[in-house]
Amino acid sequence: MAEPLSKAALRVRQLRKAYQDVVAVDGLDLEVRAGECFGLLGPNGAGKTTTIEICEGLTRADAGEVEVLGLRWDAHASELRQRLGIQLQETQLAEKLTVWETLRLFRSFYHQGPETAEVIALVQLEEKQKSRVGNLSGGQKQRLALACALVGDPDLLFLDEPTTGLDPQARRQLWELIERFQEAGRTIVLTTHYMDEAERLCDRVAIMDHGKTIALGTPRELIASIGVEHLVEFSSDGAAGSVDTGALGRIDGVREVRRENGSVQMQVTELHRAVPALLEELGRQGVPLTELRTHSATLEDVFVALTGRHLRDE
Repeated sequence: MAEPLSKAALRVRQLRKAYQDVVAVDGLDLEVRAGECFGLLGPNGAGKTTTIEICEGLTRADAGEVEVLGLRWDAHASELRQRLGIQLQETQLAEKLTVWETLRLFRSFYHQGPETAEVIALVQLEEKQKSRVGNLSGGQKQRLALACALVGDPDLLFLDEPTTGLDPQARRQLWELIERFQEAGRTIVLTTHYMDEAERLCDRVAIMDHGKTIALGTPRELIASIGVEHLVEFSSDGAAGSVDTGALGRIDGVREVRRENGSVQMQVTELHRAVPALLEELGRQGVPLTELRTHSATLEDVFVALTGRHLRDE
């Protein structure tokens, strides 16, 4: 067995990849600790998928260094393929094979791993094991794709936007499977543009934009870094444009006020003080309130604070 070069599960240094004139990854540095769930969060086009495909050995980088489980693709490709589990953003499986046949095929690619029946039970597809892949629902196909990534008993699992397009119930089921894998002490690298998914699953998150990391830390650390605890948004039957936002900005605890899509959004530090003061100020201005929403700050708000855009703007 090759001697590991480092103890980090994944180490990326000055990674760069361009497609003609488009720079997908631009000098990226990352380090993933063994045993953690690490998230790459960002909008479409941020470079998440290109980064993960380079780490998986599917795409060649133009420059930079990548160590996976302390090994390099140019010297230890065969060993790495045995130790990694990969779920691609879109997994195309043979639709005429059954669930059992599909997993038995994937299991044959690895020297070791659980029995086919054990993996089927893990992803809760026992009732579908004789069904053809083409007859499965979207959520069932995603669970099967995850099972294909788990049949080799991997040390490191790559998941590229695993819940995109799934209904809420299917997403929660997949989250539970991912959490169970991590509880066994394994490492996960997850890409997503769902901030709630990253906040629930990830120990640490790197927020990417235009091929670079613009923020790195635990979800709690990143949210705390913008100095805002809550967001307040209101609208007023088309009258939001007449609101004196300067007066709102002078309310105690209000950090920022902006108009967006016909509503007014406020970043506040103390919700219990800001909302009564807001209602009082709107009454003084004669602005009738038609809708009021509040929520705690999220990773979406971190991205907006850093870039002025939303995660799904692109």
